[in-house]
Amino acid sequence: MNDNRKRLQDHLGAVKEGNRRFENAFQGVTRMILERPIEKVVVNGKTTYDFAIFRQGKKHIIGMYDELNSFVSYVKDAAEGGSSKEMAFVLVGEPGNGKTFFVDFLCMKYRDFLSQEKNRKYTFRFINIDKLEGYGRLKVIESQTYEDPMILAMNLFEDPDETKKYLGEKAGFDDEEIARLYENYRPLGACSGYIWNDIRAQTGGDIDDMLKFVEIVPVPLTESLGTITGKYPAKDKITSSAVDLLGEESIQRLLHITDTNNPYRFDLRRGALARVAGGGIHFSDEIYKNKKDLVQVYLGVIQNRTIEIDGYKWPIDSLIIATSNNNEFYRFLAEKEEAPIVDRCRICYVSHNTNYKLQKDLTAYAIGSEARTTLTKEKLHQDPNLNYAASVAVVLTRLPRSEKLTPIETMKLAAGEVAGEKSIKTLAEVIDTLNQDPEITNRFGQKGLGQRNLGRALQLLIESSETNEGECMFAYDIFKALERVVLDYVSEANDRIKYLEDLKTAKGLYRERIMTEMFNAYMDEPFAIRKDVMNYVNMIIGIDAESLGPDKMWKYKDPQTGKLKALKIDERFIKSVEERLQLKTEEQRET
Repeated sequence: MNDNRKRLQDHLGAVKEGNRRFENAFQGVTRMILERPIEKVVVNGKTTYDFAIFRQGKKHIIGMYDELNSFVSYVKDAAEGGSSKEMAFVLVGEPGNGKTFFVDFLCMKYRDFLSQEKNRKYTFRFINIDKLEGYGRLKVIESQTYEDPMILAMNLFEDPDETKKYLGEKAGFDDEEIARLYENYRPLGACSGYIWNDIRAQTGGDIDDMLKFVEIVPVPLTESLGTITGKYPAKDKITSSAVDLLGEESIQRLLHITDTNNPYRFDLRRGALARVAGGGIHFSDEIYKNKKDLVQVYLGVIQNRTIEIDGYKWPIDSLIIATSNNNEFYRFLAEKEEAPIVDRCRICYVSHNTNYKLQKDLTAYAIGSEARTTLTKEKLHQDPNLNYAASVAVVLTRLPRSEKLTPIETMKLAAGEVAGEKSIKTLAEVIDTLNQDPEITNRFGQKGLGQRNLGRALQLLIESSETNEGECMFAYDIFKALERVVLDYVSEANDRIKYLEDLKTAKGLYRERIMTEMFNAYMDEPFAIRKDVMNYVNMIIGIDAESLGPDKMWKYKDPQTGKLKALKIDERFIKSVEERLQLKTEEQRET
C-alpha cells in the first residue's frame, strides 16, 4: 500500500468515493451471494432458489437447496438488522452429509471475495508507541480484533457529536451517509480505546497530531493464520479452555507494559475469535461437544458479540457458523440448563441428498478424478455403470418408507422424473407429513448412508481381490461393499434391515439398466429390426420344414442372393417375439 493510502483521512476519502467498503460480516456475505445470479428451481414439488455462487468451482456444493436458502435468509435478515444478528447459524445432521464441506466452501468463497481490491478488509495500527509512556520498547500495536478504520473514525472524539461534525467537515460525508455509517457503530475495543486515550493525553487532544499515530493496513487473508475465516474444532474436554477462544494474559507484553490496568496485556489473538473479529467468519465444528464453560463463552459471544476478559470488552463483528451431529445435539438438548445457548442458535437440519441424479456428481467426488491402478500398478478400468449403481444404492437408503409411494417411485419423483400415475404432488404431501415428526431422523432424507459411508464402500471395492485380479471396478461389486459397510457401521438393527432391503432394490434397478443398455446397444445396429423380422419369418418357415434335423439347424436358399444359408431354429426367440405381439396362448400362435 502506498504511504499516502495509509492515513485515516485517505481511507475515509476512499470509503466516501466507494473505492473501499465499510460493512459488517453479514452484509459482506450477503452481498457476495446476491451479487451472483439467482435461479428459481422446483425441488420436491416446491419452488425454491438456487444461488450460482455455491455451484461454481471444480468441487462445488451439490444439492442442499433448503439448507442454502435457510442460510441466505439468515444472513440477509442479519444484514438488515433483524434478530438473526444475535444468533449463530448451526447445521445439525448425520455425519457425512456435507455440513463441514458447506462451511469450508463458504469460507473459501468469502476469502476469494475479500481478495478483490474493492472488497478488501482494512484495519489500523498505532505507530510511534515508544513516544508514549508505559509501553517499554513496543513501537507498533495493531488492533487486536482487526477493527475497521471506520470504527476508529467514529470514536475519534469522546463526544459523538464532535466526531460526526469532523466526519462531515473533514471527510465530506453528508448527514445521510453518516447515519448509514453509524448503523454499524460499535465502541473501540478495550486496548484500542485505552491506547487512543493515551495518545490523546500525549498530544493534548490535537486530532491532527493524534492521527499521526495511526496507520491503515489491510487485514491478512492467509487461511493458515486463521484471520477472516477461522475454525475451532471441539477439543479434549480436559485440555481445552476458554483461552482457546478468548485469549489470555501475555507474559511477554507484561515485560513492556508498566501500567497493570492496560488491557493490551491480554493477547486476544491467542484465541480463535479475535482473528475473525473484523468482519470474518468463525466456524465452530461440533459446537455441542465442547465442555460447558466453553459453551457458556459462546453464549456470551453469540448474544453480545463481544470478547470479555476480566471485565474488559472487545466488540467483535463476526458471522458465527457451527455444526453438530444429531446425537450430540440431542444429548445437549436433554440438559435443560443449557437451553439458553440453543435459544441463541438458528438451527438448520441438514438432510442427505435424495436426488439420485445429483448424487452422481457426489459419487464422482468420492470415486475421484485421478486414473486408478491395481496394487500391481496395472490400469484399473472403471465400469461405466459404477456411478449409477452406487448413487442409486445410497439414495434409496436415505428415502423413508411411505404408504403412498414405493421406494422406486419416491426416488424417481425426487429426481424430477415420472413415476407412473404418481405425481410430484404426492411426494410433496409425503415430505410434509414426514417433516411433521418431532423426531428429526424420521424426516425426509435425514437418515441413510452418507458420503463417508459411500467412500468406505469404494475403498472396500478397490481393495478387493476381484477388483485387482479382474483389473476392473465392477459395478455389481459395489453392492457387496455397501452391504459390508451397513453391517460394520450401522449400529441400529432396524436401520440395518431397511438398508439391506434398499440395496436389494438397487440391485434390481441395476439389472434393469444393464438389460436396457444391452438392448440399446443392440438397437444401434441400423438393420437390427429388419434382421429380427427376417429371422422370425425364416424360423416360422423352418420349424415345420421336413429337412429340420434334431440339432434344429435348417438349411435354406436365400432367394435374394441364391446362396445356401444355415439357421438355428430357436423356439425361445420365436416365443418371445410372439409374446411381444400379444400372442400368449398356443391357439393364438397357431392362427
